Amino acid sequence: MKNLKKQDSQVYKAAMGELKRQQEGMELIASENYVSEAVLEALGSVFTNKYSEGYPGHRYYGGQKYTDTVEQLAIDRAKKLFGAEHVNVQPHSGAPANIIVYYALLKPGDTVVGMDLSHGGHLTHGHPVTLPANIYNFVRYKTKADGLIDYKELEKMVKTYRPKLILAGFSAYTRQLDYEKFQAIGKKYKAVTMFDIAHIAGLIAGKALPNPVPYFDIVTTTTHKTLRGPRGGMIMCKEKYAKLIDKATFPGFQGGPHENNVAAKAVAFGEALQPSFKTYAKQIIKNAKVLEIELKKHGFKLMFGGTDNHMVLVDVFGSKGVTGKEAEVALDKVGITLNKNMIPDDPRGPMDPSGIRVGVPAVTTRGMKEKEIRMIAKWINDTIENHKNEKKLKEIHKEVIALCKQFPIYENLK
Repeated sequence: MKNLKKQDSQVYKAAMGELKRQQEGMELIASENYVSEAVLEALGSVFTNKYSEGYPGHRYYGGQKYTDTVEQLAIDRAKKLFGAEHVNVQPHSGAPANIIVYYALLKPGDTVVGMDLSHGGHLTHGHPVTLPANIYNFVRYKTKADGLIDYKELEKMVKTYRPKLILAGFSAYTRQLDYEKFQAIGKKYKAVTMFDIAHIAGLIAGKALPNPVPYFDIVTTTTHKTLRGPRGGMIMCKEKYAKLIDKATFPGFQGGPHENNVAAKAVAFGEALQPSFKTYAKQIIKNAKVLEIELKKHGFKLMFGGTDNHMVLVDVFGSKGVTGKEAEVALDKVGITLNKNMIPDDPRGPMDPSGIRVGVPAVTTRGMKEKEIRMIAKWINDTIENHKNEKKLKEIHKEVIALCKQFPIYENLK
């Protein structure tokens, strides 16, 4: 970063501060990860200079030989990773990808059945504060007391409300979905089925979780999180929806794609096609299961009974009498970064909820395995139980830094 250092010392200083925070801290936010230096280089490449409205072979501006190359690479690699019939790699992120699908398939007032936010869904799946909820009619399903989805109840809702779109997917749900049941309900009631796999895309690409792409009409995802690519979005669909999706993306919702980001997606998808990525994805599942077991040993109540994927949702208020916000702040002091999170039917508000969400993709990228996860679980417990003891928090922080230094990241960045 020698040019940045010379040109803008303030931004350089902030970047170096963030690098140090990432190097010395434990990243447990379930939606975050570390991209490779190759992905970082693609993001900072000359593709950032190029306008590329349209699609490979059909652009509105000239000079597209190399942008077409990288975008087609990203498309072809995504198809190979997920077995998709059609792929659009231009969505700027996950929320825009979802909104594009709604715009492509729905008319204002049409009904969508999606997962309730407090039960693990995502804001863009119909939460009242979002734009889509002001355009379309969202009906939200919840989980049962055992933490699983009641598919009979889901079918009753679909039968009653006759949605045009049935939406699966989540941001804080930790169990495996039954793809065939979603498919069967959609087929029976002539509804389009959609799965937002943003959180588990890397686990699917790495063959650690079953692939939903053959079962759903449309699958959206982010390209970061477990997929370990740049911050961006992607839409995969059956060929019958291809033209609708492409037209809704551009010119319907977005202008020119960010080709530097598309190039970085191509690099990340290439990485995900390597055998080492399968090893990584399987280790995420192993690490998450150890985290579940260890947190339960420390007396924490886990939502949905445990985990089948990369994260756990913990009721810290019900377990330890500490709010999610208090836990997040205390853990930040010891160099463990995670986020406060609502639990199902949370009596507390979203800015100071009862829970925390804990994910293991980033620490797994660093090379941490079961032994380190046990240490992390203990630090989480000790920090929460001593959240007002500054001396104890400083002691834990030193231990966290010492472990992180054993698993370095970005050693070549300066």
